[in-house]
Amino acid sequence: MTLFYVLILTFMLLVAYAGYDATMRLVQFVDLQIRYAWIRVQMKWMERKLKRKLLEDTANYQQLLKEHKEHDL
Repeated sequence: MTLFYVLILTFMLLVAYAGYDATMRLVQFVDLQIRYAWIRVQMKWMERKLKRKLLEDTANYQQLLKEHKEHDL
C-alpha cells in the first residue's frame, strides 16, 4: 500500500513541477518503452525458433539432395 502512495505522490509532484501535459507525455513515453521492450523479447524468441527450424529444414534438404543424386546415378 505504501508503494501506491509513493506512486501517487510522485505523480502529483511531476504535475506540480512540469505541468499536466508534460507529465502525460512522460507517462506515454514510459508506456511505449515498455511495449517496445516486450516486442523485442518476442522478436528474440521468434529468431531462436526460426533458426532452429531453418537448421532442421536445411538438414532435411541436404538429405533430399543426396537421395536425388543417388537416384539419378
